[in-house]
Amino acid sequence: MWSFVGNKENKQWIWLALDDDSREVVGAFVGNRDMEGAKGLWDSLPPVYRQCAICYTDFWTAYA
Repeated sequence: MWSFVGNKENKQWIWLALDDDSREVVGAFVGNRDMEGAKGLWDSLPPVYRQCAICYTDFWTAYA
């Protein structure tokens, strides 16, 4: 999901991680759609979720 700040050339991607059972947002990051954004989302996860995380993606290279 993305939005923009100021003008449409300044896209900001909204990264979310959801708990599979409760659908609660357990991690979030706003930034670019790149490796830094993927790492930002990962870093926002509590350690207990990092141990059992499953990632579903559209195979964008930043997720590799």
